[in-house]
Amino acid sequence: MTLNRIPGPDVLGAQALDAARRCGVDVTAIGGDARHRSPVNGGSLGGVAWCESAGLDEVVARSQEAFLAWRKIPAPARGAVVKRFGDLLTVHKSDLGELISLEAGKITSEALGEVQEMIDICDFAVGLSRQLYGRTAVSERPGHRLMETWHPLGVVGVISAFNFPAAVWAWNTAIALVCGDTVVWKPSEQTPLTAWASAALLDRALTEAGAPRDVSQVVVGGPAVGETLVDHRDVALVSATGSTRMGRAVGPRVANRFGRSLLELGGNNAGIVAPSADLDLALRGIVFAAAGTAGQRCTTMRRVIAHRDIADELTERLVEAYGRLPIGNPMAAGTLVGPLVNKTAYETMVAAVKQATAEGGTIVAGGRRELTGEAPDAYYVQPAIVRMPAQTDVVRAETFAPLLYVLTYDDLDEAIALNNAVPQGLSSSLFTRDQAEAEIFVSDEGSDCGIANVNIGTSGAEIGGAFGGEKETGGGRESGSDAWRGYMRRATNTVNYSGELPLAQGVDFSI
Repeated sequence: MTLNRIPGPDVLGAQALDAARRCGVDVTAIGGDARHRSPVNGGSLGGVAWCESAGLDEVVARSQEAFLAWRKIPAPARGAVVKRFGDLLTVHKSDLGELISLEAGKITSEALGEVQEMIDICDFAVGLSRQLYGRTAVSERPGHRLMETWHPLGVVGVISAFNFPAAVWAWNTAIALVCGDTVVWKPSEQTPLTAWASAALLDRALTEAGAPRDVSQVVVGGPAVGETLVDHRDVALVSATGSTRMGRAVGPRVANRFGRSLLELGGNNAGIVAPSADLDLALRGIVFAAAGTAGQRCTTMRRVIAHRDIADELTERLVEAYGRLPIGNPMAAGTLVGPLVNKTAYETMVAAVKQATAEGGTIVAGGRRELTGEAPDAYYVQPAIVRMPAQTDVVRAETFAPLLYVLTYDDLDEAIALNNAVPQGLSSSLFTRDQAEAEIFVSDEGSDCGIANVNIGTSGAEIGGAFGGEKETGGGRESGSDAWRGYMRRATNTVNYSGELPLAQGVDFSI
């Protein structure tokens, strides 16, 4: 196992500010008393100014005023602004990637990949700006035309998490903007510089186009700010990414005021490995999905359900691969596993491993903390593998860390039942060379998740497909396909050009 050395405590703050400045952030205007730290070395990245929830009324009012003007701009012209935003992201890809690594702890290739997702969704949204199609229907009344049209919704509130500190906002914002909405973004408290840098690039694109002020706004603050955004009656849609616990609070509160919510919550994703699987391919897919981003993706693979005939061999190969994973400084060349976000994440992982052993599990790899001498306030761990005799309580719960459980099965029906027998329903995969098994897995009787893959892992969704899941994952859909409809309102229109007034269903109401 390779351990890559960690930068000293005085290095990263200046590095982060320089990257933010290059993206257009006025770093002299963002300072404040709220300290935030880097998971890379546990050191401070400086003080930042937080918004208070009392000021959110003014923010939303400005967003609503901007919406009244922005919705009048033709969708292709709105798309041109998003295109320019994508161009700026391309120019500043390395700067923004650097901030993501510093604030979220992602390795360089994953941080750059996140910025590429932002660029890709801009490309998608530009095309979408000319394809916000309605449809016509046949009227039962002569001389009438029946049709559906789609219209801008209003102010969209976006609440994002630390693990994808920019891409999730971009998914929502690029689509919302071409749909004619305005956006108020409450990013994670862990990643304010990434948020300000992303927003500065979009502000530049908006300003160059002469767009209304306040089409896009950022409010950096604590949980109270997010709660106020959730409860605000002038926020038409709340798109919230986070834990299932958070979703349980957000969903009912938005519904209580008859607003819309788009929830992307927890995942407890499984990969089924069939006896016919290409084990070399499965190994690569599992290791990236389980250990990538230090296990801190909602799509992280947390369960391997392996056929009994190949479970031992697969486990041995996984243990050997885990032993070769380079752990450490996420910005160092060759690193594959960076830090956990904070002490709480580490303690949660430790508690889960302890519970797993109490429920009959056997630790076969990892789980130890590393680099405590170099970075006592940072939390680097060896990704862990635990063989489990059954799908116990700890296996059914999501642990947001690199902790992989290995279970066994005898037939495909049993494997699919195990895949589905958890509260979450985000992502799933099957490794097989049996075409019939593949078709069953993605059929009505297969995986109950929003994402069902064959011969790839559970992580790494493309922006062209709608992203989201079922059950306690929240049911939301973001990014591609027809997810744009969630950011618009639908109207059914009847145009009577007959000169008469026949009523539907043959009703007679003559006067």
